[in-house]
Amino acid sequence: MYLTVNGHATYCYTGGKAFNPAQPTVVLIHGVLCDHSVWALQSRYLAYHGWNVLAIDLPGHCRSAGEAPASVEAAADFIAALLDAAGITGEKQAALIGHSWGSLIALEAAARLQTRISHLALVGTAFPMPVAPAMLDAALNAPEKAIKMVQVFSRSTLSPPSGAGMWVYGAGLALGRRVLRSNPAVNVLHRGFVACDSYANGLTAIAQITCPVLFALGTQDQMTPPKAAQALIASARAAGKSVQVAHLPVGHNQMSEAPDETLMAIRDFLRP
Repeated sequence: MYLTVNGHATYCYTGGKAFNPAQPTVVLIHGVLCDHSVWALQSRYLAYHGWNVLAIDLPGHCRSAGEAPASVEAAADFIAALLDAAGITGEKQAALIGHSWGSLIALEAAARLQTRISHLALVGTAFPMPVAPAMLDAALNAPEKAIKMVQVFSRSTLSPPSGAGMWVYGAGLALGRRVLRSNPAVNVLHRGFVACDSYANGLTAIAQITCPVLFALGTQDQMTPPKAAQALIASARAAGKSVQVAHLPVGHNQMSEAPDETLMAIRDFLRP
């Protein structure tokens, strides 16, 4: 479905179920050079098990209009406006689930929105989330090279164990190319990487959240290795937050390489 957010059409994949105001809502936020489809294997389950699903295309990405966010903070402001547009106001709450760049967006939004957020799940997260200068340069000047670099470093397998006939490396290339072409005015690959690289509020934000938090980390992740999330985890625990950590036996693309394990971690975390 489409919601009008900040005057622009925003695409929200609902998992095949109509939005039901009586149900709790989960917002799924993709990472750099991705779209709602990266959550396909998790969003449909949640939609058919009691949740409203809003798996979004961020502004300026694929089916969503508007200016592509140039910072984590700008994207977090968009999430707040999205909840308003969806009618999730007053005492209503939403769960936020983000992957990679999306995890930083979810974290910053949860810190700003406080009690409006019921759960926060950070998949493939790190703080800080630096991007190597060579990757930033390639993203700006040789995007095709950068897309291939991302796929090499993001993948721990060419085909997930439960995905007979599914070539995740090739699928990732195709998705990246499609997302990049979807916005001829802005290089969303470079803009997203700069947003990750420049975000500095992670430790402050994790101390400000008021909801439980899940860290779903890939043990073979080279983009956001588990050790790069330890400062966030330690800060959350030091601040007295309810913290869960799930270790998934894959790389940075947890949702496609370990779809069942990723879903079960999220499902169990969201249970009352």
